[in-house]
Amino acid sequence: MFWKKRNLPYRLNKQIPLNTLLEDMTFTVFDTETTGFAVSGGDRLIEIGAVQVKGLQMTEHTFQTYVNPDRDIPREIMDLTGIRQTHVKDAPSSLEAVNRFYQFVEDNESQGWIGHYLAFDLMVLKKELQRWQHTCQEPIGVDTLDIIGYLNPSWDMRDLTHYARQFGANIYERHSALGDALTTASLFIELCYHLKYRNKQTLGDLLEAAGKNSGKTTSY
Repeated sequence: MFWKKRNLPYRLNKQIPLNTLLEDMTFTVFDTETTGFAVSGGDRLIEIGAVQVKGLQMTEHTFQTYVNPDRDIPREIMDLTGIRQTHVKDAPSSLEAVNRFYQFVEDNESQGWIGHYLAFDLMVLKKELQRWQHTCQEPIGVDTLDIIGYLNPSWDMRDLTHYARQFGANIYERHSALGDALTTASLFIELCYHLKYRNKQTLGDLLEAAGKNSGKTTSY
């Protein structure tokens, strides 16, 4: 039997003019923590964290939730993240957690998503929704790694802490979804100012620097 995916009701895929100044935009910077990297297999979501950036300033609007993965958290992940079974035992399901996150995004009138290694976090959300036979359209998304590659081309891939220090960003609690989201937000703001020095100040400029052809959205 083929199951038809239900589309979540959130309107996240806003169509933003490419000449919109970054200073006039609101972004959701987010991060996820999981039981491991095999999210297409048995690994599951255990935390979502996010913060809003408005006018190239970090706001006090943050989001954090643990997620019940319906499985044990490996010892190495507990050691890395500090997340224990007690944190997730009574936490919401992945569907409820993702719904809460999307509601946070919509309530804050976010116009795009920012992440560090964003493709992984998007895959996490996609796979969790698929498990519940749901889908949703994602908004414009930009990876800080792509901006860094534009500003400072290098084959040497480093972690978030390295780049935060390199660009003078604030570093918050690492391997916590909210902490990494806050660190990524600070890094993103610094990167935008570096783009501004190169006279790149609009959404179109940001997408070009990130190697994207347009602000078209996709669904998953």
